[in-house]
Amino acid sequence: MKINHGFTLVELMTILAVATTLVLVAVPSLTAIYHHLRADSNIRHILQTLQLARNQAMNYGYTVTACPLIEKTCTEDWHQGIDVFFDNDQANKLDGDDKLIYQTGKFNDADFVTFNRTSIRFKTNGMASGTNGTLKYCPGDPSSSYSKAIIISQSGRVRFSSDTNISCE
Repeated sequence: MKINHGFTLVELMTILAVATTLVLVAVPSLTAIYHHLRADSNIRHILQTLQLARNQAMNYGYTVTACPLIEKTCTEDWHQGIDVFFDNDQANKLDGDDKLIYQTGKFNDADFVTFNRTSIRFKTNGMASGTNGTLKYCPGDPSSSYSKAIIISQSGRVRFSSDTNISCE
């Protein structure tokens, strides 16, 4: 009696067809999970960064600015990441005696990050007077269903938005 220790070509082709079908079905749902997790992780990182900025302002008695810096000047390109610094001299510029405290790094190239101002400034009492608003993070698409937002109030309170229809457009 002859014992075979392998697979026939037909068996291998069948297994390959089934595996390909499973991968094609799983990839879209894995992408959705990835978008959800990326948005959740990054919005939490942004919230912690803004809380750090507020705490630094209150603890050290200096105005602290959080913004995306390009050539040491705050811009509206929040996708570049968030820089936190003591802002002693000219507002919204890292210059003179200003000291950089923290940088988040650039966000994913496929994502959208928007805020209605160029910076968030925390005063020595922790207030964000004049820089309140809603910072939005949209993974992959400006109208993604996985989009998240953070609300910065006049009093300096930073919290997650409970809104479910967030758009970065």
